[in-house]
This record gives sequence, structure tokens and C-alpha cells, in this order.
Amino acid sequence: MERPQHYRFHQGQKTLPFSDAEYEARLTKLRTQMAEMGIDACVLTSMHNIAYYSGFLYCAFGRPYAQVVTATESVTMSAGIDAAQPWRRGYGDNITYTDWQRNNYWRAVHSVAGSGKVIGYEGDHLSVAQMATLNEFLKPSETRDIAPTTMRLRMHKSTAEIALIRAGAATADVGGYAIRDAIKAGVREIDVAMAGRDAMELEIASRYPDAEYRDTWVWFQSGINTDGAHNPVTSRVLERGDILSLNAFPMISGYYTALERTLFVDEVDPASLKIWEANVAAHEYGMGILKPGASCAEVTHKINDFFAERDLLQYRTFGYGHSFGVLSHYYGREAGLELREDIDTVLEPGMVISMEPMLTIPEGQAGAGGYREHDILVITEDGNENITGYPYGPEFNVVG
Repeated sequence: MERPQHYRFHQGQKTLPFSDAEYEARLTKLRTQMAEMGIDACVLTSMHNIAYYSGFLYCAFGRPYAQVVTATESVTMSAGIDAAQPWRRGYGDNITYTDWQRNNYWRAVHSVAGSGKVIGYEGDHLSVAQMATLNEFLKPSETRDIAPTTMRLRMHKSTAEIALIRAGAATADVGGYAIRDAIKAGVREIDVAMAGRDAMELEIASRYPDAEYRDTWVWFQSGINTDGAHNPVTSRVLERGDILSLNAFPMISGYYTALERTLFVDEVDPASLKIWEANVAAHEYGMGILKPGASCAEVTHKINDFFAERDLLQYRTFGYGHSFGVLSHYYGREAGLELREDIDTVLEPGMVISMEPMLTIPEGQAGAGGYREHDILVITEDGNENITGYPYGPEFNVVG
């Protein structure tokens, strides 16, 4: 039996997160940039770019995936283990590569990209080993890093994207309320986290009955576990007076949204309340200065000054916010739109960004713990729109 290196396996009906027109608009912008950079074919390899330009969100499991974009074609490359699912969930054509022979993946890529061309690649994703194999199989006349360009393109959200992000923010609110209802002394972090996750997954299934469901999660932290923003859930049992951190993350078709809140179990001591109120004040101040024309660095320095005036800047742990879109905790990052001192990107209408100041007071000091509030804002023509609805601050979030 002669076994193929790659083939097309298309069955079922295409079901995509966005309309065909939305994907064509994205590809048109990419092709415009390719023409300006002299690129003949882009070999996209990251989960976020392939999801952004095709709708297909791959599950690698040790296998490489790609989307090859030329002036006339857009083709995803997927492993045989996925059968026709990548075609059903992706805009454009799809080729399945087999594992009967090593590097059939690159043979499939070559079948669309060709040899001796100027190839665009993702320098922040393609490994050194895979880059060597790209050069071996495609023999490009030149290679040019397309990653910074695609990142800038993804920063500007379409109307359809903002609608999905808005639905995600509302879903995060649902998770937040479910988490709040589950909080009481004597329960474990994991029990509270599951209540929030289940509520969000049910909400997503209700809003998007034709979607794929994956990756929604909650980080619910208590006591010392609140000191880091990304600390995993444990089985720690909540105690009266504990500081809590609610972190609800619904995932809809590769799009991440978030709700993050500080809470306390039953009561909050005076020292903690003072820190909490200062962080809430910084949060409100920060949201007020997210406007078109302001740079990320400018916003960061202003919030730094706000904390410094209150002798709290030394407790700041990371930047004050980041872009939203095709994003997850294991893929995607529009690093050029983060509220940090070293980012000079200027805010423009259509960008979506969080405000999320965090202070961590070390154990042994009064008010010990991590304090964080997080809202999602859409930059408008003259300011911003806050699309997060769950309340922040002590009035609502001392619970149990």
C-alpha cells in the first residue's frame, strides 16, 4: 500500500467563531503587510495567529501545526489525529499531513508555500530546530519575521471581536457571582473554583451553542496563596478574616476574558482595609486615564506616582494591564499593548485593555496578602467603556 505524505480530508459543515467576511478582512490586512514587506508566503505556526486568521485553535500534543498564507491562498496544516475537525473549524482550505514519514508536515507546507520564496515566519514562536527544517525544505530566498506585524494587527479589534469580548466579560461576571456565593469559612479553594468554572461553562454553552468548549478556568486563592497573580488553586480551607483573590477566566473560541477581585471572608481588619482601599483608588484612577492618545508608559508612570505618594509603590508586583483578544495562559500575547514602563504604544479607539493594579504585602506585615482588581475597558473615541460589571471594593466583597 502506498501511503500519502499529505491529503485533504473534508467532511461535515464549517462552523466558525466569526463570519467569512471577518476572516477575509483579517487576511486582507495581513496580505497588505506582506506585500509591503516583500513576503511571498507566511508560515504561521502559533496557536494565536492560526486561530486569529482561520478560527482553528489547534491542540498540539507534540505535533506541529501551521497556516500558510499567500497572495491567493490560506491553508491550515494539521495532523491526521485530528481528522476533519480542523477543516470544519477553520476558514479556508486544510491539508492533513501523515506521520508515515518524518517531516511530512514540512512537505505539506511546501506544497503551498513553494521553494525559493521570501517566507514570513513567527520569530517569537518557531523553534531553532523547526527554523532549520524550514530552511531545508522551503529553501527560502529570504526569511522575515512577521510576528511583530501580526501582533500590531491583532491589537486593533473589529466590531465582531469586541462583541465576543463583551460576551466574555459578562460570562466572567457570572463566574464571579457564583464564586461569591460559594465563599464561606470551612470550604476549600478548589470547591469555590469549581463553582465558578461550572457557572461560566454553562453560560458559554448557552450563549454559543455551536462553539467548542475548552480551557475555561478559575484561580481562586486565599491567605498566603494570594501573593502571586497566577498562583494555582489548592485545597487550602478558608478561614474567617482570610484575604481572597477571585480570578475568573472564561475562554470563548480562543478569546480570553478575565474578572479579578479582592475579597475577605466575613471581616476585614483595619490594616488590610487601608491597603485594599488604596488599591481600589489606584484602580479607579487608572481607569480614568485610559484614553486615546495616552501611551502605555505614560499611564504606568502616573499610577506609579499615585502609589509612591502613598508609600506603596514598593509593593507593586507587575504591570498595570494588558491587551485582550486571542489570548490564553498558554498562548497568545500582544506584548506591545501592556501597561509597563518600557512600552510606548499609544492607545487608540478599538483597542481593548485591562486595568489591574496589584499590591503584595509580605507575610509578617500588617495587611499581608495580595490585592488586585481587574476591569476590561474598550478604548473609545474620547475615553473608554468599562465592560466589566461585577462590583469591586469592600462594600460588596466582604463575604461569607
